[in-house]
Amino acid sequence: MNDADRAADFSAGAAWVQGRYLPIAQATLPLTDWGFLRSDAAYDVVTVWDGAFFRLDAHLRRFRASCDTFRLQPGRSDEEIAQILMECVRLSGLRNAYVEMIVTRGQPPWGSRDPRQALNQFYAFAVPYVWIANAEQRERGLRMQVSSVPRIPSASVDARAKNYHWHDLTRGLLQALDAGFDTTVLGDGAGHVVEGPGFNIFAVDASGQIATPAQGVLEGITRQTVIDIAAALGIALQQRALPVQELRAAREVFITSSAGGVLPVTQLDGRPVGSGAPGPLTRSITDTYWAWHKDPRYSRAVDYAGTR
Repeated sequence: MNDADRAADFSAGAAWVQGRYLPIAQATLPLTDWGFLRSDAAYDVVTVWDGAFFRLDAHLRRFRASCDTFRLQPGRSDEEIAQILMECVRLSGLRNAYVEMIVTRGQPPWGSRDPRQALNQFYAFAVPYVWIANAEQRERGLRMQVSSVPRIPSASVDARAKNYHWHDLTRGLLQALDAGFDTTVLGDGAGHVVEGPGFNIFAVDASGQIATPAQGVLEGITRQTVIDIAAALGIALQQRALPVQELRAAREVFITSSAGGVLPVTQLDGRPVGSGAPGPLTRSITDTYWAWHKDPRYSRAVDYAGTR
C-alpha cells in the first residue's frame, strides 16, 4: 500500500481491485469483463458483526464450490482470500459489515468466444452491514407474495452455486413491490416454493415442526445455521419439498439471509400468517442466531490495529 492509498478515506467501505485497496466509491469493473457483460461470475457474502466474521470458513468453502461449478479460479488460497477480506474491513473500520468476494470470468482475447481463454479476476469489498428488511419490517414482519414467476431451474443454472443470474428473482420482486408487498418467494413451476431474492424460506406447521425446501435453492449459510439451531434446541426440522398450500397454511413463516439473519413473515398473499405477528418459534431462533455470533466456534475477530 503506497502513501496515497494510506491517505485515502475508507470510512464508507474498502475494496480490493487489481491488487490494490481502494475506497469503495473508486472500485470499478472493466466494461468488457464477462462478469459484467454476461453475469459470468461467482460470489459469496460473509458478514462482520460486532467486530467479528460469522462463519467465515463456511462461506469460503461455499465460495470455492461455486467457483468450481462455473470453472472459475480465484487464484488465491482460502487463507489469502480471508486476509484480503480482513484488510478491507480493517481499512474501513466497520464493526458491522457486509463483505463480498467475487471471481469474474474476465475477458478472453478479442474475437474469442472461448471462456477458457479468459483470465479470471478476483475482487472483494466491505461496506456497512446490509439489511434486506428495514427496522419496521423486522419488527412487524414482512408482507410476502408467492410469485407467479418460476425460479431458473438448477438443471440450467445450479442454485447451489452463488451467482448473479437474478432476472427471475428481480422480475418476481418487481411484481410484488408493484402490488404493495415487501418481498416475494418464487416457485419451481410444479407447485412448490423454493427461494426468494437473496433468502431461503422456512414454514412452521401447527405441531411446531419446521420445513424448508431441499432442492432448487442456494444452500445458505444462515439457512444451515438455523438447521443447526433447530438441532441444538430439539426442534424437528425437515429439508424437503414445500408445497405452496402448506406455506399458506403455516403457523409461522420466516426467511433467512446473511443480510438480516432470521426475519419473520407475517402476511402471505394479503392474508395473515398465524396470528399476523412474529411467532414465538421465530423469535426464539432469531435470538439464538444472534447469540451464536459471540460463540468462538463460529466467529473470527478482525484485528483492527493490524497492518499488512
